[in-house]
Amino acid sequence: MAIPITVLDCDLLLYGRGHRTLDRFKLDDVTDDYLMSMYGFPRQFIYYLVELLGASLSRPTQRSRAISPETQILAALGFYTSGSFQTRMGDAIGISQASMSRCVANVTEALVERASQIIRFPADEASIQTLKDEFYGLAGMPGVIGVVDCIHVAIKAPNAEDLSYVNHKGLHSLNCLMVCDIRGALMAVETNWPGSLQDYAVLQQSSLSSQFEAGMHKDSWLLGDSSFFLRTWLMTPLHIHETPAEYRYNMAHSATHSVIEKTFRTLCSRFRCLDGSKGALQYSPEKSSHIILACCVLHNISLEHGMDIWSSPMTGPMEQPPEEEYEHMESLDLEADRIRQELIFTHFS
Repeated sequence: MAIPITVLDCDLLLYGRGHRTLDRFKLDDVTDDYLMSMYGFPRQFIYYLVELLGASLSRPTQRSRAISPETQILAALGFYTSGSFQTRMGDAIGISQASMSRCVANVTEALVERASQIIRFPADEASIQTLKDEFYGLAGMPGVIGVVDCIHVAIKAPNAEDLSYVNHKGLHSLNCLMVCDIRGALMAVETNWPGSLQDYAVLQQSSLSSQFEAGMHKDSWLLGDSSFFLRTWLMTPLHIHETPAEYRYNMAHSATHSVIEKTFRTLCSRFRCLDGSKGALQYSPEKSSHIILACCVLHNISLEHGMDIWSSPMTGPMEQPPEEEYEHMESLDLEADRIRQELIFTHFS
């Protein structure tokens, strides 16, 4: 005979189901310093998120209606910026650890729903030209509209048999492809690739590659490091520079590419759930991918609101893979090689 089991939700027992929200935490009751130290963002930014996500977080479900959008957002920000479901975080806003987890899931999905609106390349030619001008002003590299690279984010092992997420360090991770502009704003993000894939393989299989191969943004290119193959739309550094012009090209390339390295450091510094300091993300690859994307959306929103990403405390320098791993990366694309040589002759001789 089957025995029915009742699962109790403490929040529902205390506060009832569905017909009212709980304002267990008032933003106006705490200082700006407290909000920054606990949740990583200022008051007006949090108010903006409530306005942006409120409708999605107030959907009539059995569970989430009991918790106000404001409280859900604070719970999620607390997790993103600290990397853990600390008991004191839940206590501060008056919810249980289980409710904290549900809040993070709700806010993450609401942010992911808006990713395509917030993370994108500019569509008009004037904005594309502005990107080129800004990158050229940085180090003299012409025609650049974005810098591309990959970053690994640690996740828990999906299962003992699945080795596709094991990276070159023997750790489980997602290998995330990102493109940023000179301010560090993200214009393309793909967070779903398993950690066993090397950077060049991620790019080859990405939507980003398909778009550029189809002719998007002609007469422009991305800048990538030696982990990628040279393409007509992707300029990589020379492994060996033999002339002063080639040396100047490599120096300009390195200075320009450093923008995305700084962006990665800022992401991991602001969103400690990504840096592994509190352990790997304890979710499936799909849910972990969504959390990473949600943090990227918040990163761009913070830039739109004038938050200086370079002012965030930086961690140490990004670890670079050993150079010998990239010896095979020289391109067999003769047209891409011709374009790079012409670029070097025209602008760096």
